[in-house]
Amino acid sequence: MKILMIFDQIQAGLGGKENGDLELGGKKMPIGSANMFEKYLPEVNGEIIATLYCGDDFYLNNKDIVTKKLVAMTQKIAPDVVVCGPAFNYEKYGLLCSEVGYAIEQQTKIPVVAAMSEECTEGISAHKDDLTIIKMPKKGGIGLTDSLKKILELASLKVSNQLIEEFVKENCY
Repeated sequence: MKILMIFDQIQAGLGGKENGDLELGGKKMPIGSANMFEKYLPEVNGEIIATLYCGDDFYLNNKDIVTKKLVAMTQKIAPDVVVCGPAFNYEKYGLLCSEVGYAIEQQTKIPVVAAMSEECTEGISAHKDDLTIIKMPKKGGIGLTDSLKKILELASLKVSNQLIEEFVKENCY
């Protein structure tokens, strides 16, 4: 299963809140927080093939063009699944995950899994009914390992066209 990660500047390892104006970019390799998934990828026969990133402030100020470009870049990279997150409790990144994830699923045939904590209220309420958003702890919270595994499990279920209703009911918003 080929996985594309979409991160903000923090999860990409390219700065903190002060670097929110980081422009859209990408690398054909796992970067930043992608390493959190490394030991769980073999369980789902997964491989992170690329990471796209954008500063959360840059995204909020350029939503239309950034979303359009992320959809186009996703189509070009052609992963089996896209993971938007984990956004933890970063609200601006949660909104990016929700809106971009929804756009990718609507405009391509590529499934998306988003992940964020309950503090990302705007991102959750925007698309909880039409995008699978895994419940996860806020930064430093308990249960991160479990949610990382669930992100990959849901990605695997979606890629193999399995029924996801029960999984979603138990693990998503």
